[in-house]
Amino acid sequence: MSDSAKTTEPLLRVENLVKWFPITQGIVFQRHVGDVKAVDGVSFELYPGETLGLVGESGCGKSTVARTLLRLEQYTGGAAYYKGQDIFQLDPGEMRKLRRNIQIIFQDPYASLNPRMTVGDIVMEPWEIHSDVVLKSQRRERAKQLLDRVGLNPDYLNRYPHQFSGGQRQRIGVARALALNPEIIICDEPVSALDVSVQAQVINLLDELQDEFNLSYIFIAHDLSVVRHISDRVGVMYLGKIIEMGNDRDIYEHAVHPYTQALLSAVPLPDPTKRDKRDRILLEGDLPSPSDPPSGCNFRTRCWKAEDRCAEEEPDLIDRFDHGHPSACFFAEPRTAVL
Repeated sequence: MSDSAKTTEPLLRVENLVKWFPITQGIVFQRHVGDVKAVDGVSFELYPGETLGLVGESGCGKSTVARTLLRLEQYTGGAAYYKGQDIFQLDPGEMRKLRRNIQIIFQDPYASLNPRMTVGDIVMEPWEIHSDVVLKSQRRERAKQLLDRVGLNPDYLNRYPHQFSGGQRQRIGVARALALNPEIIICDEPVSALDVSVQAQVINLLDELQDEFNLSYIFIAHDLSVVRHISDRVGVMYLGKIIEMGNDRDIYEHAVHPYTQALLSAVPLPDPTKRDKRDRILLEGDLPSPSDPPSGCNFRTRCWKAEDRCAEEEPDLIDRFDHGHPSACFFAEPRTAVL
């Protein structure tokens, strides 16, 4: 984290964000019969120059948080403030202006690039909407500079996406995200579709760009080992909620929530001596349906510590050990992870 991240004013503040998708029945006359609770009360802050990691199993609501913050999905409840301005209360024109400050790198480097457009057109497209960022006469040169900065040959400007590998396509996506000089980039599982060696290259690139442009990242992933190398703080999500939040050392060395401990125990270790020392935690059952979550603590159906209280009462996300490391578990207990 850069020194600017030490400010007390967050760049982005999310309060009790809720996104439910309605379930309907009927063909002609549809009626509302339930909701898929994809995001159900998520709160966090993001500071200048900081990387906040959001991790959890597939289906826990991480990507829905990202899409809702960008208003690609309509929010159900809560608020999100960018520099004190409520994102959800902006009209379309105001939201269009704000989007230049909050960009996204999508998960799939193949589906996120228009195959009918050249790389140059893809990188320059944001300037068609925000025409004041770069003069029209300077756009091709600026696009070449961006390609060069993300590690691609500037002469590739006239090539098409199908002529690139997955890692190269994701670099194009990074260049497109940088085009509007944003302050926040949401990285929605940007390396999950890439080979391990390419993952490291892209993460190193993002790290360099953060220092160079003073960027703030929301880095979404399901792989805790990936998030560790880039995040300053980590929020662990389960079934639409954040169940543990802390800095990288809190989470990776002293996790207190049973779910976080289970995720950490599943991280592959190349050192066989460490593998032998680690106690594996195997979770039973599948992730419950977000349309019918368990009562009380939503992790209780898979938790080995669950008691009657867990079914009757939902634990708050609070600091249970007075060290700024909140967790949502009545029986939270520090456990040193072997990583």
